[in-house]
Amino acid sequence: MPSTPGGGPGVAWGRAGRIYPGRVSPTPPTAPPRPTLGLPLAAVAAGAALVLGLLFSGAVAPSGVLDPGALVRWGVPATTVLADAAAAATIGALALCALVLPAPARPGAGGAARRAASRHTAVDGTAWLLSARVAAVAAVLWTLAGVVRIVLTYARTSGRGLTEPSFGPELAHFVTQIPVGRHYLVATVLTAVLATVCVAVVTPTGAALASVLALVALVPIALTGHAAGAADHGLAVSSMWLHIGSMSLWAGGLGVLCLVGRRLGIDRDAAVRRYSALAGWSFALVGISGLANGIVRVGSLAGLGTPYGQLVLVKTGAFLVLGVVGWLHRRRTVPQVAQRPGLFWRVAAVEVLLMAAVIGVSVALAASPPPVPQEPTTRPSPVEAVTGYPAPPTPSFAAWLSEWRVDILFAVAAVAAIAVYLTWARRLRRRGDDWPALRTVSWVAGVVLFAWVTSGGPAVYGLVLFSAHMLQHMLLAMVVPILFVLGAPVTLALRALPARTDGSRGPREWLLALVHSRWAQFLARPVVAAINFAGSMIVFYYSPLFAFALDMDLHIGHVLMVVHFTLAGYLFANALIGIDPGPSRPSYPMRLLLLFATMAFHAFFGVSVMQATTLFAADHFGRLGLPWGVDALADQELGGALAWGIGELPTLVLAVAVAIAWSRDEDRTARRQDRQADRDDDAALTAYNARLAQLADHDR
Repeated sequence: MPSTPGGGPGVAWGRAGRIYPGRVSPTPPTAPPRPTLGLPLAAVAAGAALVLGLLFSGAVAPSGVLDPGALVRWGVPATTVLADAAAAATIGALALCALVLPAPARPGAGGAARRAASRHTAVDGTAWLLSARVAAVAAVLWTLAGVVRIVLTYARTSGRGLTEPSFGPELAHFVTQIPVGRHYLVATVLTAVLATVCVAVVTPTGAALASVLALVALVPIALTGHAAGAADHGLAVSSMWLHIGSMSLWAGGLGVLCLVGRRLGIDRDAAVRRYSALAGWSFALVGISGLANGIVRVGSLAGLGTPYGQLVLVKTGAFLVLGVVGWLHRRRTVPQVAQRPGLFWRVAAVEVLLMAAVIGVSVALAASPPPVPQEPTTRPSPVEAVTGYPAPPTPSFAAWLSEWRVDILFAVAAVAAIAVYLTWARRLRRRGDDWPALRTVSWVAGVVLFAWVTSGGPAVYGLVLFSAHMLQHMLLAMVVPILFVLGAPVTLALRALPARTDGSRGPREWLLALVHSRWAQFLARPVVAAINFAGSMIVFYYSPLFAFALDMDLHIGHVLMVVHFTLAGYLFANALIGIDPGPSRPSYPMRLLLLFATMAFHAFFGVSVMQATTLFAADHFGRLGLPWGVDALADQELGGALAWGIGELPTLVLAVAVAIAWSRDEDRTARRQDRQADRDDDAALTAYNARLAQLADHDR
């Protein structure tokens, strides 16, 4: 057994001489070189890249009319850099607390503290506390920078000076009546709430909830800038949010990791390895979303010759260099963290500098006009005026298969879902465990169908035809979930993901926490899942939520609709035929009764839609003026028929699956009883016969 200096065997050292009796430290308590020296240089690099980019593109040149002054022209991008850096630090610090660093056991935490103390891996936990404080301070800076950005953005947009008497009332009108101003105001309010929440973060669960709120606060920002007027608004908004979020996670996580490096103690090696995996995913997401953004704004190869296109090339080159440096870093220096911590922090400092430069160029790009015009069409067609997209070709079988409008969020999720599932299945096979091939086929088929429904013909025509939208809805709620449930992803994940022993939460721990949470247990109850599955359709279509989901200017409503109905269908199908963890499932006769009752309610919904005499979302479907001519009310009646008819086949599949599971369960029960009879010489039957003989004697 290895020993530590001055502590003898079985003693682990923490920071500042803290010891943990009965635990073994993997490394002696050596203080790593100071890893925070690169952070001031990173600020300088971001500022230099911003200034050079703005001067090159001419974005801060004085305007001939209504010029607000140099303070405003330079203040807007400078404040944006500060806000983006604070957002990255907030998201990165919260991600470290939620996914990377082990939290110290809190006094008075009861069972949680005792479970943490029983772990066989020693932890320091000091870096977790510092990271949580960094998140709180950064969130406050993010909020303050957001307030300043609102003021300067209005001054730049209107050309009004900050000292003019009418500036205050005009600013109030800007944040309450103008879309861009409202988006900035909502973002600032969300960051203010986030700052309050971050102050109270003391557990990984709190850090995870705050991380979700931080990502939500990025949504209004994604709706502003070039994305607000892009031709493909949905793609622009989704890719911008994905780009900002993944870059913030990547850069902010590394920056905060460097900042708390001296406090990592014996948590250093594990923290570095876990962040490396997180950075790999972030790099892929940044690259994919950046490519989508470039396509939307540059348009063609000719656009690369403009100042904006040249800045895109500079950013792309820096990103590729950053990727190579990061790959070499993870491949060569991460395995040597325990022996040469100084080398890791020096390479990490170089990465932070490159990231800061990329952020500076990104802000300069946001302040520069792209070659593709971002203003709406002066004379759009009725379809384009309502949906933001030109009218698709006349519906046909070939068009349903060939027409695509990629939703990058769901496309990336689909690719990741297949890649991760296959990786897990391969991991099981490598260690000698079996995983049924039919489950893999079911999962892949479900993901492919999900990708087509959200980015293919159903997505294209679902925006202009009620019947197509209903088809999209039924596939998401009734067909895709069955394939997902048969794939048993939660069971596979729990078997394939490694468990952590230091009290931190990795993917497996978070999955278990989610599955066993009170909300998940409540929503997964068969009766609740059935009510949610059927009742939410009534609430959705007979309320303003339907129109909200069709509003592509926001796009968030459509995303929430897809997520909700896919998840609702999964919970309902899993309660009937799934093997994934969940609450106690009812008996098989009750499952069939619940299935048929739910489908009867679903059929009632389809009939009610067929008999409706007014249009759902009339402001949308009633103003399209499609060039190939559509009777909107007749198409709505067809949609009701689809809602009624499509439910029959999935119902039959579920009923057959329940019947098969029931039969197999009875067979297993019979075999178990036969084995028990062989072991005890059929004691149960002997006791039953003796009881009958006793009753007969009593009668005589």
